[in-house]
Amino acid sequence: MSYTRFAIYYLPPEGSLADFGAAWLGWDCVAGRDLVQPDVPGLDDVTMTPRKYGFHGTLKPPFRLAEGTDLEGLCVAMTRMTQACGPAQSDGLALTSLGRFLALTPSGDTSGIARVAATCVEVLDAFRAPPSPAELERRRKARLSERQEALLQRWGYPYVMEQFRFHLTLTGRLPITEIDHWIDTASAYLPPLPAPFVMDEVALVGEREDGRFELIQRYTLAG
Repeated sequence: MSYTRFAIYYLPPEGSLADFGAAWLGWDCVAGRDLVQPDVPGLDDVTMTPRKYGFHGTLKPPFRLAEGTDLEGLCVAMTRMTQACGPAQSDGLALTSLGRFLALTPSGDTSGIARVAATCVEVLDAFRAPPSPAELERRRKARLSERQEALLQRWGYPYVMEQFRFHLTLTGRLPITEIDHWIDTASAYLPPLPAPFVMDEVALVGEREDGRFELIQRYTLAG
């Protein structure tokens, strides 16, 4: 399979949460296949934006490979990084509205999760091609702070390091008047959420030519 971009995700392990997320979004990024969504009016529309990424938490945002690097070298670097990076844990996950979209976010101390994400961003940076001028301009439309602009220039993305907030996205941007409705709807379909929430592995994913992301390989955090 040929991939246009790569990213480092947290993907829930096999089980009820992973099954829920894949069906809710209509795309199983682990199996690389479409799924039939629950029969909920409007669900296809509100999940259209996050669908192609699959049910995940981003640790290193999507990037094109830098000149002189390849997937084989990235896999080797992933192995070395995860052998040295320890797992992380928080109290649990909770359904949250982040601005105008819904996501599952960790509760309690999230410093360990932030450490894993920062490690992925920094250690693998040599494999990231610089963003294009068009990509930079698109990011800047979000009215970045001075610090976010500096992160964009250094790491190719404004919401990393101390600006990072881990989340597993459930919807795209919602009308304000519909947020409560979708919180109630998602709550009715959610399985019991993990408590504690343990991040003991990360995943390398690739963007296919059709724009969908799929799993390439999982790596255990063994440090």
